[in-house]
Amino acid sequence: MKKVFSEEDLIKNLSLYYLNRHLKKKPMEKYHREIDDSALHERDKYRKKSEILLLNSFLHHFPEVQFENLTCESPDFIAKLNEKKIGIELTEVINHLETKKIESQLNKIFRQAEILLEKEDTPKYRGVYFLEFRNLAKLDLLEKQAEIVQNIRNCIRKGKAVGCVKKIRKSNHRRNVFITHDFNLGLFDGLCSDKIIEIIEKKNQKHAYYDRSLDECWLVIVSDMNSLASRYTFIQNKENLQKIQSPFDKIFHLENLSGNLTNIK
Repeated sequence: MKKVFSEEDLIKNLSLYYLNRHLKKKPMEKYHREIDDSALHERDKYRKKSEILLLNSFLHHFPEVQFENLTCESPDFIAKLNEKKIGIELTEVINHLETKKIESQLNKIFRQAEILLEKEDTPKYRGVYFLEFRNLAKLDLLEKQAEIVQNIRNCIRKGKAVGCVKKIRKSNHRRNVFITHDFNLGLFDGLCSDKIIEIIEKKNQKHAYYDRSLDECWLVIVSDMNSLASRYTFIQNKENLQKIQSPFDKIFHLENLSGNLTNIK
């Protein structure tokens, strides 16, 4: 799974998953320690930690999976299941590409506000803050970044929405200040099956370059429901997924919060 994440995106991914009450914490902590002990660059360690967390709900469906290699690249992970050596190639399907750009910029803004509030008084402001914005699409997140950071900081200080923040709510968090976006899914926010098919076709072209010692190679396509850009309520033309041809032994689409798993092949 080769995707360019900003450092703020990676931090946000990790933090959101740690808040997930369905997280299989013990194995994830073990996997993260193994990644930390590897020779990977720090940025690649962040990326690998985010990737393995995307598979959290996948592991609920396959509890017998034991990872043998967490730091490989082609495929992303190598695991053992029923005496078979399984390669797992992981990729994320983005439902709204333009939203992804906005989300990455928001994460940078949130991180700046978090740092300022923690420096000011961590015990006082400790918690998870969910913010909803007025006309988010029209906000100039680049030019007015400093202004928005201060706006968010003031909202949290006062405990009420002001300025560009339309709504704010807080949940307890024992460790530090954590800010994320609060939003409502549209009732008909569909994920087009063509986006999933396009990913499969691209991955098909790389299949020949994966580790040849594998008994099977699986492709897991994830909709990261912690991400504004990836959320969806239903898959459009889902029946088209059953027509796909691929050298992968198994292909799944995973909705990673509820754990809904679609067996494509």
